[in-house]
Amino acid sequence: MDYSYPFSLDWSTEEIIDVVTFFEGIEMAYETGIRREEMMTRYENFKNVVPAMSEEKTYFREFEAESGYASFPVIREMKAAGANSVIKINK
Repeated sequence: MDYSYPFSLDWSTEEIIDVVTFFEGIEMAYETGIRREEMMTRYENFKNVVPAMSEEKTYFREFEAESGYASFPVIREMKAAGANSVIKINK
């Protein structure tokens, strides 16, 4: 990993951890797979920090530009998948 995670200096340490943990989940969805329930928890925590859709899109774009991992396909798959599924995105 040779990139940084997007975050705001206005966030608390806990909020930064929640956002970084979410983006680590995105990475896992591409690299090894992640349980749907785990990704849902990470996304819910992310949404508590970044509730606005426009702001979410901004952070998603920044993360994709840095890492090459698109967040939207993971979120779409997470919402469509059944319980106890594993989310694995093929690049």
